[in-house]
Amino acid sequence: MTLKFEEARRITGPNLLSQQPGALIDVSIDGISHEDVWQCWQKNISEILNLLGWQNENLYHRKYDGGISLSISAPIDALYTACQAAELAWLLCESQLQSTVFTDKELKLNELMISLAGEVNPTLLALIALAIEKGVSYLVDDDFFSLGTGVTCQVWPVTELPQASSIQWAGFKKIPAAFITGTNGKSTSVRLASTIAKNAGLQAGVTSTDFIRVGETILDTGDYSGPGGARILLRHCETEIAFLEVARGGLLRRGLPVCDNQAALITNIAADHLGQYGINTVPELAEVKFIVDKGLIDTGVLILNADDDELVRLSANTIHSICWFSMDKDNSLIQANMNKGLAVVFFHDQHIHFVKAEYTFSVAVNDIVMTFNGTATYNIRNAMGVIGLCCALKIEHKAILKGLKEFGSDPFDNPGRGNRYQYNGAEVIVDFAHNQHSMSAVIEMAKNIPAKRRLVMFSHAGDRSDQDMFELNEEVLKFEADEYVIAELEIYLRGRELGEIPALVKTHLLNNHVAENHITLCDSPLAGAEHTLTKIQAGDVVLLFALDQRDKIHQLLQLAQS
Repeated sequence: MTLKFEEARRITGPNLLSQQPGALIDVSIDGISHEDVWQCWQKNISEILNLLGWQNENLYHRKYDGGISLSISAPIDALYTACQAAELAWLLCESQLQSTVFTDKELKLNELMISLAGEVNPTLLALIALAIEKGVSYLVDDDFFSLGTGVTCQVWPVTELPQASSIQWAGFKKIPAAFITGTNGKSTSVRLASTIAKNAGLQAGVTSTDFIRVGETILDTGDYSGPGGARILLRHCETEIAFLEVARGGLLRRGLPVCDNQAALITNIAADHLGQYGINTVPELAEVKFIVDKGLIDTGVLILNADDDELVRLSANTIHSICWFSMDKDNSLIQANMNKGLAVVFFHDQHIHFVKAEYTFSVAVNDIVMTFNGTATYNIRNAMGVIGLCCALKIEHKAILKGLKEFGSDPFDNPGRGNRYQYNGAEVIVDFAHNQHSMSAVIEMAKNIPAKRRLVMFSHAGDRSDQDMFELNEEVLKFEADEYVIAELEIYLRGRELGEIPALVKTHLLNNHVAENHITLCDSPLAGAEHTLTKIQAGDVVLLFALDQRDKIHQLLQLAQS
């Protein structure tokens, strides 16, 4: 029998298991049933919750292949104590299941009570309760509590909270805000949406895996797709509308940052990063992405891809209105919504159409720069999703159309996503695509461009299995390139040895009948790009999958064009 504690996490918002904040632990198990583990932990955590005075808190669990997630709801002011409680219940459970003696129970329980006494903040809980009662948006973290969003937001240290009677509750407003999630297209969608909002005269705030930005000002670079980035953005006094990219990792580690957004877009579901946090299958991943449904107000709108089977399946679980989008105007979900006068977006006759009852407008894909005259079908889908999202946020169609036509796939508008250059008479495309679905989409687009020869540079991160890498290689092979450049990703070795991944990839290409003299190994994406450019001839189409050093690669190409 194997029982292994993996980690404990504070959950600060709506999450995979519940709507409530609390604590969650993941444990790996083998040789024992999920039910036996759940019953044992449930008995121990209930005893601990009674001691803490948390008799009204709820227990949750989620079974998955090789493990189980165990969770409790808890007051938002005592989540560190909640994590300690969940872990102590596990230690007791582990001891009982293995028939060993746990000698530190009383000591640990005493430590819990001390922890709780140092953490509780009744003033904070009272203010949160009042905010909910009055319908005022609030945000809370370890250090700060705030009311309202955007220009009306006011922030206090959690150790210096005001008296409720001194607060002018009527002065706090909620700015329009939306979640954007999915396997592919998240960053493109938030950036396109912000361009549309700008054309509507709004100062748009964006969180993404690349940066956090308000208007044209980048506040910081890095991954801000978690709750921390959302709080920074929503508290910023210049943010007038917010587009929050929410990624799988943040959803699983902390849950949603807010629970009163007006809209949420889920672009698609495809296999990516499976095997982490107990998410082992595509249907399980879909359920993670669908957490955004728990963060909408009652009148909120979900914008969903009607061509995605997983999203169609999960749509039965929502109470919210759905705006479907599809590449097929005859899709049954599109037709059903149209018959009810509900919102839809669809592609037909080289145009994207939005229809809601009598209100309609359309745009030719040739007028949307990022679709590359309709060859980039993935960006047609991204455009449809964003149209639905912006309509749900009541942005006028004139601003939507202007933003669609203005937003171009260059490094400034959409860095790392389908950026195109002309180099010595060749077409060069730089993209960040790194999973099977996104690489397939980019390759499909690039193959539609007439080419004398095709060249490709690509890399893989070390946390992917050998089989995952082989499947990505299969997508690259569909490009039918004349030259393959394999670049080392030293920053993303993640337990692999230097040279291990390029050698593995090269062997796989050789086994798939690629001639050795058509394969080159380089020690970085920049070196790979530099090498590839030396091989370019007029009429070539070149794909550079740049998972690192994108800025330097863009500078290299811009310098070459100037």
